[in-house]
Amino acid sequence: MRRREVILAGLSWPVLGLWGANAPAAEPAATPAAAFGEDTVPAFARALAAQPFKPQSKQLPASLEKIGYDQYRGIRYNPDQALWRGLGLPFQAQFFHRGFFFRDRVDVYEVENGRAQPVIYKPSQFRFEGVSAPSENDLGYAGFRLHAPLNRPEYFDEVCAFLGASYFRAVAKGQAYGLSARGLAIKTADPGGEEFPVFRAFWLERPARDARRAIVHALMDSPSAAAAFRFEIVPGAETVFDVSMRLYPRVSLDRAGIAPLTSMYQFDANDRNGIDDYRPAVHDSDGLALINGRGEQIWRPLHNPAVLQESAFEDRAPRGFGLMQRKREFADYADSEAHYERRPSLWVEPVGDWGEGSVRLIEIPTADEFHDNIVAYWRPTQALAPGREHRFDYRLHWCDRHEWLPQLATVTGTRIGAGGKGARRIVIDLAGGALARLPAGSEPRAVVSASKGRVANVVAHPMPAPGSWRVAFELEPGQERSVELRMRLEDARGALSEIWLYRWTA
Repeated sequence: MRRREVILAGLSWPVLGLWGANAPAAEPAATPAAAFGEDTVPAFARALAAQPFKPQSKQLPASLEKIGYDQYRGIRYNPDQALWRGLGLPFQAQFFHRGFFFRDRVDVYEVENGRAQPVIYKPSQFRFEGVSAPSENDLGYAGFRLHAPLNRPEYFDEVCAFLGASYFRAVAKGQAYGLSARGLAIKTADPGGEEFPVFRAFWLERPARDARRAIVHALMDSPSAAAAFRFEIVPGAETVFDVSMRLYPRVSLDRAGIAPLTSMYQFDANDRNGIDDYRPAVHDSDGLALINGRGEQIWRPLHNPAVLQESAFEDRAPRGFGLMQRKREFADYADSEAHYERRPSLWVEPVGDWGEGSVRLIEIPTADEFHDNIVAYWRPTQALAPGREHRFDYRLHWCDRHEWLPQLATVTGTRIGAGGKGARRIVIDLAGGALARLPAGSEPRAVVSASKGRVANVVAHPMPAPGSWRVAFELEPGQERSVELRMRLEDARGALSEIWLYRWTA
C-alpha cells in the first residue's frame, strides 16, 4: 500500500440540490444559507451513490501546480482568520491550502441554527513564504483542523486534522500526532490496487459557549461507495470521537474495511534484523490489541516483515480493537526529536452489534520511519450490498493507554534473539492485573503453543518490579518459514494474563 493522501474536488451542488440552480458564489453575501438537518448529508450520500462516480478535476493555478513539500509547508493559515476566533467559543477551525499531494478541493460549511453557510476561501487567509499567492478567490480548501484549550486553558492547541483522502488524526492532552484513522478502506493490499475514498465536503456546527464537544459532518465518495459521517469530538486527557457512518455502496463491497487505522512500525526488540540504529525502537504503534466477542483479550506485537503479510482474527460482535503504543518512556525510543513515547494509541469501540467478520491486520515491509506500513480494520463476513444503507457506529479513543479487562496482566515487551542449535529465544514480559495480586507462593504457568515446529524450555519467573513476570521459551522452527505462536499465563483459578499472539517468520 502506498499512502495516497489525495482529495476529490468540490461537491456538485446542482446535482445534489442544496442550492437549487446555482453553486455557491464567491462572496458570502451572495450566497443564501440553506436548511441543514441530521439527514442532510445522508441524503447527499444516497444521491451520489445512485449516480455513476464522477472524478473531480485536480487542476491547480500555475503558481501551485508544481510545488514540493518544503514550498507547501511555506503556505500557512493565519490564526487571526480562524473560524469562530474572537467569539469566546471553546473551539476554532483553521484550514489547509490546496497544493502538493493535497491538490483537490474540499468544500467547507458552517452550520448555525439549522442553516448551512459556505466558508469562503480567500488568499488573504494564508501567509505565502517562498510561493506566489494565487490570484483566484474561490479555490476552496484541502481540509481543516480544530483547535481547543487542550493542554492549558489560555491556549488553543491543535486537537485534530482532516487532510488527505479520508484520513484524519487527533491527539489527547500531552500527545503529539502519530497514527491516523480513515473513513473507509477498500481493497487494502489488493494486488489490483487499493481504492482510496475521499471526503468531499465538511459541515462544522458552530459550538455553544459552554460546549464540550465539536460536531462535524462529512460527505465521502469513491468509485465503489458514498457515505455520510457524523463526528462528535471531545478533547481531553483521552480525546474521544463518537462516529456514525451511513454507507451506500455503488457495487457489492466484499473487501470493505470499517474503522480503518493506519500507522508506522519499523523495529523494536522483537524485530531488529538488519537494523543499524542507535535507538532501541522506532514506531508509532507497537501492537494490535483486541477484545473479541467471546471476551478474550489479545495482544499481537507488530512486525516489519520481509514480504507483505495479512492476518485475520475471526469474530462476532467484537468489543474492540486498536493499534496501541504501550511503551511510554523516553528511554524506550531515545529519540529527542520524534518523541515516539508521546504518540497516541487508538482504540475502536463498536457501538451496537457489528455481526460476523474479522479484524484484519496488514503489515507491509518498510525501510524507514517516514511511510505508514500498518493497517488494521474490521471486515464484515458478508459483502455490503449496493442499493441500501449500511450503518456502523463506533467510538474512537485517542489515548495513552486504554482500560480493557483490568483483572488480566498485559504484555509490556516482546524480545526475540538467537537460541541454541538454530532455535529462536523468545522472551515476553507481563505486568499488572492478577499478577499484582498473586497469593504468596503462587506459581503461574505459561501455556505456549505453536502451529508448526517445536516449543521447548518454557519457563515463567517473577521480575524485580512488583507484579511483573517474564515468560521465556525456545522455538525450534526446523525448515518452517512461518509459525503462529500463542501464550497465556494461567494458574488453578484460570487466566492471569491476556493472550499473546505472534507470527514468527524466517
